[in-house]
Amino acid sequence: MSRAADAVAFAAAAHPGFLSPTGVEIAFLLVGIATFGAAVITVTTRQLVHAALWLIVALGGLAIEYLLLTAEFIAWVQVLIYVGSVVVLLLFGLMLTKAPIGRSPDADSENRWVALAVAVAAAAALVWVVVDAFRTTWINLHGPVQGSTKASGESLFRNWVLPFEALSVLLLAALVGAIVLSRKNSAAKAGAAQNSAAENSQAENRAAQNGAARNNREQR
Repeated sequence: MSRAADAVAFAAAAHPGFLSPTGVEIAFLLVGIATFGAAVITVTTRQLVHAALWLIVALGGLAIEYLLLTAEFIAWVQVLIYVGSVVVLLLFGLMLTKAPIGRSPDADSENRWVALAVAVAAAAALVWVVVDAFRTTWINLHGPVQGSTKASGESLFRNWVLPFEALSVLLLAALVGAIVLSRKNSAAKAGAAQNSAAENSQAENRAAQNGAARNNREQR
């Protein structure tokens, strides 16, 4: 019995359970809840600029989660690339396309229930895949850093180089599309201004002609 009790105690010490969370685990849970709330506000708000700002909060929360998982390199990549580049690119695209600052009725889609069903299904599939893949994996928070630059770089540029480059092309296409849309809008506004100026000049010419005709009639 003593050997069995010792074995159970050793297993519990090697794999801590959910009934005795540490401070890091509690912080991880709280930051995860805050990140989830910021993500929900991002996809539900009707103000595009506010959505981009709440996206910064959500991505920053993910960076803190990586720090709590002792993956400092991934955390800084999250801050530099996503918070510092992707969100800035989104805001740049919003400014180029002259998106409305306040509430926009176009930001509320009528297919919100379909989008919610797809989001829930995707989240369930992602959670199942992650749990199934890392079911027996434990991270020693007091041990050496797991997400080192060498290990992360080898995994990224050997196994995930194609999605990495595809994401770069997608961001470049989004930026080019924003520039094209902004140039079309400026050209349309310039054409409308020219048309209005031409109409105003024609109206002034007609008024001048009518005034001259009246003067001729009065002189006669």
